[in-house]
Amino acid sequence: MNEAILIVEDEDKIARLLEIELECEGYTTGKADNGIDALELFRSRSWDLVLLDVMLPGMSGIELLRRIRAHDSSTPIILLTAKGSVEDKVAGLDGGANDYMTKPFQIEELLARIRASLRLRPVAVASVTEREEEAGGKWLQAADLKVSESMREVSRSGVAIELTPREFDLLVYLLKHKRQVLNREQIIEAVWGYDYYGDTNVVDVYIRYVRKKIDAAFQPQLIHTVRGIGYVLKDNA
Repeated sequence: MNEAILIVEDEDKIARLLEIELECEGYTTGKADNGIDALELFRSRSWDLVLLDVMLPGMSGIELLRRIRAHDSSTPIILLTAKGSVEDKVAGLDGGANDYMTKPFQIEELLARIRASLRLRPVAVASVTEREEEAGGKWLQAADLKVSESMREVSRSGVAIELTPREFDLLVYLLKHKRQVLNREQIIEAVWGYDYYGDTNVVDVYIRYVRKKIDAAFQPQLIHTVRGIGYVLKDNA
């Protein structure tokens, strides 16, 4: 089986129960107890299904659903809702959820719904299409830096480079706006989200991380500082 299921649930007992039951059924699992960490984890690898609690700290389940569906229309998502929360069910289904379960639920019924959702997911066609696009050269590129957004792979001069999910998203944003000077506020909104309320200096920190990995050992330097404004990625000085 080996399908990977992401559990997004802030109640530790429920999350642990789901983890145990799913792994006993042969699934691989990952867990997050808040919306922000869940979005990071979702972007970090490929998941076959998401179990998503509606009431979450940091970012609501409905908002997390909206963000996932903005870029991924195929991964099955089953909402876990509080008893009687009709509004959550309607909002979730309208927002792109495939199914919902009302708490408390019977684990046997949830497992059956998971199996049904996995059977119906359009995995094969999407995966073949992505591989064909990548083989046909659909890569983001600057000089000898190559990035595959769908496979989340980065290389420079043929050398594979490992990036964290946030570093990867930052690099992709810079590449998609190659030769365009971007200020910190633009980068924050695109990479961290419009509802990020932290210090914009986080951009400088992550730019430093990415530079160390993709520029320090290579020439030419790709990420440039524009004093008083922000940053630009360009492959010629």
